Amino acid sequence: MNNVYILSDKKVEGAINLPVFEIEFIPQDIDLKSYDAIIFTSKNGIYSIDSFNKDWKDIPSYAIAPLTAEVIKSQGGNLVYTSTQSYGDDFAQELIPILKGKKCIFLRAKKVLSRLDSILRENDIDLVDITIYKTVLKKDINKSYQPPKNSTIVFSSPSTIDGFFKHFTWDESYKAVAIGKVTAAHLPSYIYCQVAPKPSLPGCVEFAKNLGNN
Repeated sequence: MNNVYILSDKKVEGAINLPVFEIEFIPQDIDLKSYDAIIFTSKNGIYSIDSFNKDWKDIPSYAIAPLTAEVIKSQGGNLVYTSTQSYGDDFAQELIPILKGKKCIFLRAKKVLSRLDSILRENDIDLVDITIYKTVLKKDINKSYQPPKNSTIVFSSPSTIDGFFKHFTWDESYKAVAIGKVTAAHLPSYIYCQVAPKPSLPGCVEFAKNLGNN
């Protein structure tokens, strides 16, 4: 049996949840009505801003991936663009011609690995970035939750990697699947990792299940 673990509390059919981190919202006093565009690179940014400022729903939103776009729509936001790339740096390149002449705000995590904000500013995009959430590793996880041998571990962000190795050790029988190339690059060099072709948790789980059949 191929046990597939995802390191968050998001429910995905065919996967076992092993949350290793939590999201903490950081409320800010933001006059969103002064902006022409909001950039989202994570569903967590949407949930955070929605918890303390509903004005975001009236501003055109630009999403990094289909999953983020779906959350924008489900929360009543004004989705106008979804990236075809799903990676921060590539997303930024797509946005350059679209956001010319617009006043933009990037609602971000405390820790961001991509150069999205820098790339946009280097190309004369009027951009403000504000931190509205952060990832906090769980302090205590029962060691008995260590995945059994031959499990496949899905890493959906660098934070999931940090959280996993804070609480568990890597077994040589494990397989590793990453949601994207940035996350894969964050893994220790001794771990062989494959990047799922579809950059979403369901896509990662589907890919991981197929690995178990090979």
